[in-house]
Amino acid sequence: MTRATLFSLSLALGVAASGAVRSVVSAHPMARHSTLAAGSLGDQIQSAFARVPGPEDERVLARRRIQESESSTYIEEILAERDSSVARWPDRRNTPLTVWIQPRTNVADFNKVYVEQVRQAFEEWDRLELPVHFAFVNDSADAEVHVAWVDRFSEPISGRTRWTHDDDWMITDANISLAMHHNQGELLDYDEMYAMALHEIGHLLGLDHTQDTLSIMAPTVRVRELSDADVATVRLIYTLPAGPLQ
Repeated sequence: MTRATLFSLSLALGVAASGAVRSVVSAHPMARHSTLAAGSLGDQIQSAFARVPGPEDERVLARRRIQESESSTYIEEILAERDSSVARWPDRRNTPLTVWIQPRTNVADFNKVYVEQVRQAFEEWDRLELPVHFAFVNDSADAEVHVAWVDRFSEPISGRTRWTHDDDWMITDANISLAMHHNQGELLDYDEMYAMALHEIGHLLGLDHTQDTLSIMAPTVRVRELSDADVATVRLIYTLPAGPLQ
């Protein structure tokens, strides 16, 4: 069973805003002293260290990481929006996500420079060396992520991202729609398109909005680059187990 999640952006300064390592507890075998009887404290200690770590261990470590990162990330805002759940892509270090960017369209004022701006936005996220990275493909049928152009949205937004996750909260596929024009008809310039693409790819990776106006993931985008908080938050997400952390 899968569920689609929708993120949408809001207008600001001409821009509308709308890889995975699982942590485990290491088990170290412990030699039992010959003088300790079965069922003794020594056996209990050995049993505790030898047991296979389970989901609860991961959640405990995840909550600890979140607490330690509160001052440098906006992870708490994301968890508040998602009922304390994390959604992300699985570890794809050796198999990049395939991305198709619509190369041409009949939408008025389209220019192939916009395609290059979106590619550069993907490459900027790729520089973070997450357990998820991207590879561009020419055939949409080969892509897990599709980026397409629209003229404008009926709402005051200029971009929209939809992704689907499985029962384990692992993202499985995604679609990004980017508008050539603002809701009132004004054409987005190249810098605005780049910033909007950065924002939408953040949603694609599992980020949500933050009230930090200096971050690319603010609901109204006022910046043109990733902030330290954007970087720290997405890196944190890809050290956390997907799904509910309660």
